[in-house]
Amino acid sequence: MSGVQGRIALVTGAAQGIGAAIARRFAADGAAVGLLDVNAQGVADVAADIEAAGGRAVAVGADVGDSAQVSTAVERIAGELGGLHILVNNAGLLRDNLLFKMTEDDWDTVIRVHLRGAFLCSKAVQQYMVQARYGRIISMSSTSALGKRGQANYATVKAGLQGLTKTLAVELGPFGVTANAIAPGFIETAMTRSSAERTGSTIDEMREGTIAATPTRSAGVPDDVAHVAAFLAAEESGYLTGQVIYLDGGRGLV
Repeated sequence: MSGVQGRIALVTGAAQGIGAAIARRFAADGAAVGLLDVNAQGVADVAADIEAAGGRAVAVGADVGDSAQVSTAVERIAGELGGLHILVNNAGLLRDNLLFKMTEDDWDTVIRVHLRGAFLCSKAVQQYMVQARYGRIISMSSTSALGKRGQANYATVKAGLQGLTKTLAVELGPFGVTANAIAPGFIETAMTRSSAERTGSTIDEMREGTIAATPTRSAGVPDDVAHVAAFLAAEESGYLTGQVIYLDGGRGLV
């Protein structure tokens, strides 16, 4: 066995964008996939696509910030698919604003979904991984973890996910479980499109600006993240843990 063939994965925030791309990639590579998102219809649609292509998928509508919902969702997915070997903490949202305009709700909502959600999901799945003596936890950070104007809340949670990742690597490593994070730069999704519109720009302008400032002269798409996730989730990556992979076409270098 190699890659993710025969493994069972849970991807949060899987109704669209990066999460959906990762779920589809895992399924194409031979994993059974649990899809979790507050958008129940969205994950049901992605699961239907996976099954139509010959894969196995279970879709659950749940709020990653609610411990009871997370526990119920994880139990259902593990029960129907036969365990859990891989977790991708991808669920997220934006509530961007400058500090003096940012509300407490803007702050709390982002913390709840990104950071509390990753904590709850990691805690819920680790028992299955420890029992199997095998696991891969992948959390979605961001280049914003290094600091970005108008994203005090988002930058904080993405930096926090890096700290959580490194701690999970230390605590769970003796049980055959690795933990790594991916920190994408610009990835063209519905979320980045809405972000552009909120700032009075367009996704085309954002893409063109990214291409001009990036050494690879390219902009990212969800499949770029899915490729890295597939590597980190693979059996062969078992000696790699506690790392943050910046996926930004080299933009952070210039």
